[in-house]
Amino acid sequence: MKAREVRDLSADEQAQKLAEAEKELFNLRIQKAGGQLEKPDRIRAVKREIARIKTVMNQAKAAR
Repeated sequence: MKAREVRDLSADEQAQKLAEAEKELFNLRIQKAGGQLEKPDRIRAVKREIARIKTVMNQAKAAR
């Protein structure tokens, strides 16, 4: 998800996407610990998605 797409979402939708991404990251970490992770690069992508969402949320908060 690109930053532009995140900016187009409402604050509630952004929070929902953030929660989903954090849950996915948690599940990926559990899979990694159990040796069942098929796509290790997905962890990095989800971390970046979380950072992107948080950045957009903080920018919106600072703009107020």
